[in-house]
Amino acid sequence: MHEMSVALEVCRMAETRLGRSAECLVALGVTVGDDAGIEPENLRFCLEALLAEPPFSGAKPTILRERGDALHLSYLEVTDDDRQNH
Repeated sequence: MHEMSVALEVCRMAETRLGRSAECLVALGVTVGDDAGIEPENLRFCLEALLAEPPFSGAKPTILRERGDALHLSYLEVTDDDRQNH
């Protein structure tokens, strides 16, 4: 499934960007254009499965739609360690 390879790459980018803070990830957004050749619901399903596993601890994916062939990681939302542990 093409969407799984895209989801794996999105998770790799998030982990690279956040490093040890990857466990603090609570949400991420991916922009998918109408002409990107990606099924948004399939991508969401793949991301949910991958984000349920360490180091991400159940972060929630959001798929943002737009015109064109866009496909990019839009944002990473993290929580600080103090709030996560309470």
